[in-house]
Amino acid sequence: MKKSLFKRLISMAISTVLLSTSVLGCGSNSGSSADGDNAEYRQVYSEEIKTLNYLKTAETNEFGALANMVDTLVEYDKYGVVKPCLATEWSANEDNTVWTFKIREGVKWVTKDGDEYADVEAQDFVDSLKYVLNNKNESETADIAAGIIKNGEKFYSGEITDFNEVGVKAVDKYTLQYTLEKPAPYFLSMLTYVCFFPVNGKFLEEKGDEFGTDPENILYNGGYVFDTFEPQSSRVYVANDKYWDKDNIKIKRIKLIYNKEASTLAPEMYLRNEIDYVEQIPSDLVEEWFKSDEKKDIIHQRKNGFYSYFYAFNFDPQFSEEYEPANWKKAVNNENFRQAIFHALDRKAAIMVSEPYDPQSQMLNTITPKNFVDIKGTDYTQVGGLAEVTNRDSYDENTAKEFKEKAMKELQGSVTFPVKVLLPYNSGTSDNAKREQVVEQQLERTLGTDFIDVQIEAKPPTGYLKDVRRAGNYALLLCNWGPDYADPETYSDPFATGGSYNKPELAENGVGEEYENMLDEAKAESTDIQKRYELFASAESYLINKALVIPYTVNGGTYEVSKLNPFDAQFSPFGVISEKFKGQTMLEKSMSNEEYKAALEKWQSERTEALKKAA
Repeated sequence: MKKSLFKRLISMAISTVLLSTSVLGCGSNSGSSADGDNAEYRQVYSEEIKTLNYLKTAETNEFGALANMVDTLVEYDKYGVVKPCLATEWSANEDNTVWTFKIREGVKWVTKDGDEYADVEAQDFVDSLKYVLNNKNESETADIAAGIIKNGEKFYSGEITDFNEVGVKAVDKYTLQYTLEKPAPYFLSMLTYVCFFPVNGKFLEEKGDEFGTDPENILYNGGYVFDTFEPQSSRVYVANDKYWDKDNIKIKRIKLIYNKEASTLAPEMYLRNEIDYVEQIPSDLVEEWFKSDEKKDIIHQRKNGFYSYFYAFNFDPQFSEEYEPANWKKAVNNENFRQAIFHALDRKAAIMVSEPYDPQSQMLNTITPKNFVDIKGTDYTQVGGLAEVTNRDSYDENTAKEFKEKAMKELQGSVTFPVKVLLPYNSGTSDNAKREQVVEQQLERTLGTDFIDVQIEAKPPTGYLKDVRRAGNYALLLCNWGPDYADPETYSDPFATGGSYNKPELAENGVGEEYENMLDEAKAESTDIQKRYELFASAESYLINKALVIPYTVNGGTYEVSKLNPFDAQFSPFGVISEKFKGQTMLEKSMSNEEYKAALEKWQSERTEALKKAA
């Protein structure tokens, strides 16, 4: 799932400001609040919201905003420990197939103007899931809920029509119960994704198709409500005076300012004190900032997050005839052709566009990032055959050329060379164009223009996900995926049948079918966690070793400037928690790199102890 994430340009990447801890005193400026509890936070953005219907969208740009306005059953503290939110307590049966939640009493649904509409009740979670699982509503997150809730898939497909048979019910006004298709000890970690958000059923029915079309057509029970929503101008969130936990809303006003050149203009806007955050200082400015007496003490690294970036081969090309989709399809289904590109991609060179100082720290050899989950102390990326993949660099010019020769020999007469490789990119971030230029030049230099003709193409940020990736309008594309719950299966979701990525299940010569079989076997193992992880590791290593995808990097690791204290935020690698401003405070100025590193080290130590205590 997705893009992107941290209080923030609300773009395609999840925030590396996912962290949080009390690190006051790590530097002279690192703990002081700018305006106490009445601070205003300002940010510039370039990608516009198209809907406020959180039950339908899967775009971070959209559900990231609504995460601040609609609460979830549970949330996470600054160390990543689960804690009550709309649910005050919960329990599961012995095999983790039935989960029961006690809903917090007295929580209010309010309108945009702050008028009370109704209390939040257990039925609100039933009504929301009924909407999500109704295929006529075309919810983009329905697969998450349908795959875990008993009879969810059957209701979605129309095999059953009585929603009472679906595994969700309001036992009473404030008691909610989910019944699952299979044991899921990780179910709590799924509940901060939008398909499990509540909705007031009466309001939803009243609004019909108007639900989520503007701020007046949604209800709020979270920390903020919309004050202003002017597309391609500004969005303003203000603190919800009726919020049940309003003491933890420290920033009272959030102003997001639209500018289509946001990524280019943001650094100067920060220096003019027009905004409080720059998601990423462009790589060609980083060195200059560190050498500047005015700027060196406000720029710092961003910690690696859990959004996985990878170059996807498209096995179902839907792009213009200009780029010869039929020719591409023949070529991409030849494993040697894929392996040639797989081993020719110098990922370090591409990463250096945004991180010239320590590119190796961001490089990702797997789809699942390190430190996501472990089994008995062993990190998942070191399980089974995935360990070999994790510990190697795929870039090798000689190997790439050997695969090229094999591919040209096997494809002679059936494929026209050079094969056109359509490589679009999101023009919303300045480094994207530079990165793909590096990729184009480097691939063609290594493999030769007699083999491939890489054609990069700028695409507008608004609608990029829909018009490019989901539309199959690419041959090779940099994609990303963030976790939805604490299990390796979450990183397989984009590649499974029905996923919106490169359709590896359509890969020919039995490769796609074999991968699907491996995934099915892994998903079926729900009791032996050790075996489950081993099976998913086998499937993931197969996906990579067959060059069905090229792992690239994790988000973060670049440099930012922010008056948000990065160690106040709720921490969670999955769901929408990292998008929330709840609990955040502001600093008088951005941390220096030294202050940030000291604060990060302190937070990591405290988090280790917090997790041990929680366990």
